[in-house]
Amino acid sequence: MRALVLAAALFAAAPALADTPATSLTLADAAKAPAATLIIDGASWRCDGASCTATGGANQPAPRACRRVVARVGQVSAFSYKGVALSAEQLATCNAA
Repeated sequence: MRALVLAAALFAAAPALADTPATSLTLADAAKAPAATLIIDGASWRCDGASCTATGGANQPAPRACRRVVARVGQVSAFSYKGVALSAEQLATCNAA
C-alpha cells in the first residue's frame, strides 16, 4: 500500500518538475564560453556557443545570480534566472559589477 501511495505522489509531482522555470543567458562574447560544465552557486551551467542554460542553483534574486555568473564568464547580453528575466537596465548594472 505504501508503495502505491509513493508512486501516486511521484506521478502527481512529475508535471511540476517539467515546468521548472528557465535559467539561461547569452554571453556578450561567445569566445568566453566555458568548455566544460561550470558550477556557480549550485547551478550547473552548460554553454553551446554564446547560449548557456543551467539547472539547479541556490535560491537567490536574479540580479545577484547574474553578478555571480558575470564574475566567472564575462558580460552577458541576456539573463534569466529561474524564470525571472533581467531588464536592460538590470543587465547594465550586472555587467558593470
